[in-house]
Amino acid sequence: MIDSSTRVRVARPSGDLAAAERFYVEGLGLEVIWRTGAHVSGEHDLLMVGPPGGSWHFELTHDPEDPLVPAPTVDDLFVVYLGEPVAEDLVHRLIETGGTRVTSHNPYWDTHGVTVVDPDGYRLVLCSRTWDF
Repeated sequence: MIDSSTRVRVARPSGDLAAAERFYVEGLGLEVIWRTGAHVSGEHDLLMVGPPGGSWHFELTHDPEDPLVPAPTVDDLFVVYLGEPVAEDLVHRLIETGGTRVTSHNPYWDTHGVTVVDPDGYRLVLCSRTWDF
C-alpha cells in the first residue's frame, strides 16, 4: 500500500554525471547516496543524491554505450519546498556549479520561488512555500 512512509525515487537521464553531481551536491547541498565507480558493460552509470537522512532520492543515469540525450521541457520540474525565502547564496552556488537562473514557464513558481536550469537542461524550482495542503 502507498502511504506517507513510502519511499520515492525520481530518475532521469544525464548527459554528464560529473556536471550533475557538482550542481546537485556542491550547489544544492544534497549528498551522494550511491554512484557506480566504473562503467560495467551492459549497465548504466548511476548517481543517486538526496538530503542527509532523507526518505527520498534523486537518480541520474547515463548509458555510455547507448546514451540518451536529455529532452526536458519547460514544465519538467524538480521542486524543492524550502518553507522559507530562497537564499541568494544558494542561487549563486547553483549558478556557479553549472546552473542558469530562468523565468519559469508557470508564473506561480516565480511568485513563490526561483527556477534554475541544471546542466542537463531540466528545471529545479526552489519554492519558498511549504508542502501543506
